[in-house]
Amino acid sequence: MTLFGEVMSPGSGRGTDDAHLQRMRKLTKFGAVAVVALIGCMIFFNYIATITRIGAGYVGVEVVLSGSQRGPSEIPIRTGWVFYSPLRSQIIEFPTFVQTVKWTHDLNEGRATNEEMSFNSKEGMEIYSDVSLSYAIDPKRVPDFYVKYRVNDLDLFTHGILRDVVRNSLNEVASTYNVEQIYGEQKAEFLRKVETLIQQKMEPVGVMIQQFGFIGAPRVPAVIAAAITSKAQAIQDAERARNELAKTQAEAAKQIAAAEGDAKANVTRAQGEAEANRIRQSSLTPQLLELRKIENQKELIERWNGQLPSVQTGSGGMLMELPKVDR
Repeated sequence: MTLFGEVMSPGSGRGTDDAHLQRMRKLTKFGAVAVVALIGCMIFFNYIATITRIGAGYVGVEVVLSGSQRGPSEIPIRTGWVFYSPLRSQIIEFPTFVQTVKWTHDLNEGRATNEEMSFNSKEGMEIYSDVSLSYAIDPKRVPDFYVKYRVNDLDLFTHGILRDVVRNSLNEVASTYNVEQIYGEQKAEFLRKVETLIQQKMEPVGVMIQQFGFIGAPRVPAVIAAAITSKAQAIQDAERARNELAKTQAEAAKQIAAAEGDAKANVTRAQGEAEANRIRQSSLTPQLLELRKIENQKELIERWNGQLPSVQTGSGGMLMELPKVDR
């Protein structure tokens, strides 16, 4: 009998232990099953079937690892969730947004190393330049790109294969230009031709060139740069002198034209006066002169007030006073 007066049978303690042991066995069995299931799921989703997600701005390429169709699939995988078997295939992602790279001698721009481009002009002059390039991969051509280069890291492609293509294109085009043309007024034309050549080489694998150009001016030996600058200054001075000469000639021509105009006007006026005098002289006949004389005398008589003149002109031009008449 217990303290509380309860009576326990001799076999009751043994039954409790057996029930506890059975529960432990069940839990152990359940845990073992769960572990086995978890391991099975891990093996299944890591080696038999798995899922991945292709992000926006990326395209996936499925590379088949077994079977008769081994190799990259010709159809790219677009954005979204993708189920595949790691035992059978592999998914490689490529960005399709614009990539920009700068190859410069400045350690603070681009990568921390001197990556300037060098190429030779038509005369064999070595030219150095900093270059900027932007490109994007056509999503439809990503499988072709992978088959061609077998890289899944674009940095390896950009700073390896693409850099070599750019450098070779610069040398090919520069071999048809002299240093003055590349450094001077034909630089834009030179860069367009280089960009076109790069595009021709990369278009078959779907790489589209968006932009190409120099960062700053190309670098040539100081003596060559000074000579090019002096020549450009001389051309500007000559052009300014030609403009000033043309201006002076225009002003002189204007003055000459004005003088010729005045001379012609004077000649015209003189010719007019001479013609008028000729007409007047041809119209002066003796009868007309006599008529004019009579008309003048008549006018004097009409204007006479009845008084005799007090002086008259004598011989030699002397004035003589006349005697007064008493009335």
